[in-house]
Amino acid sequence: MSAKEDILEQLVEEYLIHRGYFVRHNVKFLPRRDHPDFVSNQDSNHSDIDVLAIDPRRNGPDRVLAVSCKSWQAGFHPRNKILEIEGSKVVSGRLAWKGFRELVRPKWSEAFIAAVKLATGAQSFTYVTAVTKLLGDAAIWETHPPFTVAMQGNPLKILTLSEMLKSVTAELTTTMAGTELGRTLQLFRAAGISF
Repeated sequence: MSAKEDILEQLVEEYLIHRGYFVRHNVKFLPRRDHPDFVSNQDSNHSDIDVLAIDPRRNGPDRVLAVSCKSWQAGFHPRNKILEIEGSKVVSGRLAWKGFRELVRPKWSEAFIAAVKLATGAQSFTYVTAVTKLLGDAAIWETHPPFTVAMQGNPLKILTLSEMLKSVTAELTTTMAGTELGRTLQLFRAAGISF
């Protein structure tokens, strides 16, 4: 992964590797051209699944994780984000729903689910929103009925940077870690910096 790519995606990748997952980045998806709602000038640019992970040892929806990374420094407020999406608010120069098109537009939901199945063979997965910081109640996002319908009943989860760091740190020993994140956290621990 190049330095130009999102650091949160890199951290998610390494966190998932520590948990036993194999990962792919930027898995592209696009509504099918014969979809009744396909609009050529709006639907011809691919979106992507930031991180797609599979652990063949697991069963159920935790076997495959489809991760959307939102590295907003101000944090992620589920209730506010839902209100922005539902209110068609413009945020940072674009409509808020466009950052979550797979959760709010059926043609994009269908394309997202098809991409997960094509890449992993699985119809059951967990949709993960990885965020730098959570502001408010994750359950508002994770149980929002339109999102659950869009993901065809597959669970949704919010994963925070803090959760990832604590999880990886708890697993570390003095043996050199196999990822840059693990090694960096080992060095922080050796320096007396804790999370």
